[in-house]
Amino acid sequence: MPPLHTDSTRRFSDRVKHYVRYRPTYPAGVLDILRDSTELAPADAIADIGSGTGISAELFLKNGNTVFGVEPNAAMRQAAETVLQPYPTFHSVAGTAESTTLPSQSVDYVLAAQAFHWFDANQARQEFARILRPGGWQVLIWNSRRIESTPFLRAYESLLQRYGTDYREVRHKSGDREMLRSFFTSGTFELHSLDNEQRFDFVGLKGRLLSSSYTPNEGHPNCQSMLNELARIFSRYEDRGCVCMEYDTQIYLGRDI
Repeated sequence: MPPLHTDSTRRFSDRVKHYVRYRPTYPAGVLDILRDSTELAPADAIADIGSGTGISAELFLKNGNTVFGVEPNAAMRQAAETVLQPYPTFHSVAGTAESTTLPSQSVDYVLAAQAFHWFDANQARQEFARILRPGGWQVLIWNSRRIESTPFLRAYESLLQRYGTDYREVRHKSGDREMLRSFFTSGTFELHSLDNEQRFDFVGLKGRLLSSSYTPNEGHPNCQSMLNELARIFSRYEDRGCVCMEYDTQIYLGRDI
């Protein structure tokens, strides 16, 4: 199998509508951690790399930051431009982690939320070092879905293991500590974790499943079987018409000194 990053700019083109509606946001506590650990201030400029539909960018825009949303996928970039139109300090940029097009030493933070595992880590490291101002921070964030904390989540994980296309490879890379350790030049990073969750009716749960690039999409021969199994899981575990998707929001912080 080729490296995951080779097709990452196209993976979500047919998932945008589900991604906008059903992907989890990030807890406001992320900002508290960055204020305490890195002295994040509203005047700081953020490069949000792989910014997608703008979920992570909006967190920082609400904090008063200028955000450069660097996104190679045109459909996702357009969605972010629509959603974030009310924020005058959002700047949409057609670029990649390996070639952001941003000026050298132009930002105080480089952020990658739910995106770093799609990058070429070595090339991205060089590009991030180029665009960061001296003393700037690198912040990597994932909403990591819990897979064993409830019977519903165990059943959902089994569904992904059965029907996922390259699910195992994607999940392994997004949790690869050695890759993260080698990415930060100093070899060290801080890890913080917050609780996060979404509650879904069946329509929402279906949308959340189909927002994932490693699941068969509508029109794929395995999609309907997967959705039938999802309906059985929902029927078994719903409580008052909803199920709960639990996450650990993991925040990795590093800085070259």
